[in-house]
Amino acid sequence: MSANLVSLLRTPTTADAPGPECWSEEARLGALQQLGLLDTPPTEAFDRITRMAGQIFDLPLAAVSLTDSDRQWFKSRLGTELTSLPRVKAPCAQVAETSRSLTVPDLLLDSHYCDSPLAGAGIRFYAGAPLTTREGFCLGSMCVLGLVPRQTSAAEMTSLNDLAAMVMSQIEMQHAFSRIDPLSGLPNHNQFVEDLEDLARDRPLHEPRFVVVVDVANPEQLSNATRVLGPAFLDDMVHDASVAIVSAIGRALRVYHVTPTQFAFLAPPEVEEQGYVAALAARLAALRGSADARFVTTSVIGVAPFALGQVKPRDVLRIANSAVQDAHATETKMSVYSSTQDAVHRRRFTLLNEFEAALGAPDQLSLVFQPRIDLAAGRCLGAEALLRWKHPSLGAISPGEFIPIVEQTSMVRPMTAWVIEAALKQLSAWRRARLDLQLSLNVSASTCWSATSRRGCGKAWSGTGWQPNTSSWKSPKAR
Repeated sequence: MSANLVSLLRTPTTADAPGPECWSEEARLGALQQLGLLDTPPTEAFDRITRMAGQIFDLPLAAVSLTDSDRQWFKSRLGTELTSLPRVKAPCAQVAETSRSLTVPDLLLDSHYCDSPLAGAGIRFYAGAPLTTREGFCLGSMCVLGLVPRQTSAAEMTSLNDLAAMVMSQIEMQHAFSRIDPLSGLPNHNQFVEDLEDLARDRPLHEPRFVVVVDVANPEQLSNATRVLGPAFLDDMVHDASVAIVSAIGRALRVYHVTPTQFAFLAPPEVEEQGYVAALAARLAALRGSADARFVTTSVIGVAPFALGQVKPRDVLRIANSAVQDAHATETKMSVYSSTQDAVHRRRFTLLNEFEAALGAPDQLSLVFQPRIDLAAGRCLGAEALLRWKHPSLGAISPGEFIPIVEQTSMVRPMTAWVIEAALKQLSAWRRARLDLQLSLNVSASTCWSATSRRGCGKAWSGTGWQPNTSSWKSPKAR
């Protein structure tokens, strides 16, 4: 059998079944790569579990099989010296793609696997349980294989799933460093998410709680300080901040290092929010006044109330960060999450994220023209071109809302180019109609005088027959 299996490795192939809609294959492979398990030496911790699987099923072959892009790689194996097999028509690949246990009593009688490489190598029986991360990515399977057909009992499959869970626990244990920030020594973002999930299972459903996030540095000042003092400044600041915050909060509460400059903790249950937040603000003010706490001179507090089990852990941190951003703009440097403010920020993000698609859509952006009238002569001298956006689901978006957002990003250049091109088309249409009109354009100052914009404008103008002085340029307006 080994010789047949070795021959299967000579032609790399890929799986022919898509993954479920909840995640992409690319994301699943990314999660697998991040663990750093592929092509590592076998370890006794995994081999012990694999031996247990073989004993429970009384089968000669078992493996901890990880589904790579074109192969099934064995972190642990029993009964074979091979370290991998092609992924094509591999039952373990189906487990990874569906995140479900799989039993094939007889591969030769199965319509999909009867001509699989495993069946051709003499394997008749297969059973596998998914190896699933907490984020929902299935890495592969804990599997057992046999040379003769057989059935499985419910108790056997329960045991196989238990062994798969043991494998995942071992993987997480080996990668515990990924749950601890190496700089502060505090549990990180991933650990916060895991602990909050566990808390939701242990505490009453929808129990009201709130998370507190302390941001120890203003982004702009941090950038300036790093430029002058170097990256070591950030490391020293974060380390000192972690010590001071843990000291101020107390050891009874677990502090998490959730972003490079942010620390989070859960307030105790059944505390009064307003009084607790006021006490926190007083502690933070005391730290600001300490000569040894220069890192907190621009620190802020964001507070986010939520209900356990009702709000996903990652969303808890998101709304807390929203409160932090609001706190940076307040005099007290403290803010409680506002759903209204959050909705405003999310709308801005949505508009910014979808404006690029609007630039390429034929029916979203348009120009309207405000006429310029010579009242004494009683005639139209020209017009001012104004950009408008009709979003497919949000409807008409005010230019006063979307233009200031776009102007802060790199999309300001393609937006300006779109306006110029559309305006020149209108000028050409007026010329064909023998209308001698001037057209005023509102463009961003950051693009108006750039060499790229001048070359682009010259190229666009050359196709119209109009001279540049036919149009006037103004600084941007939101009208």
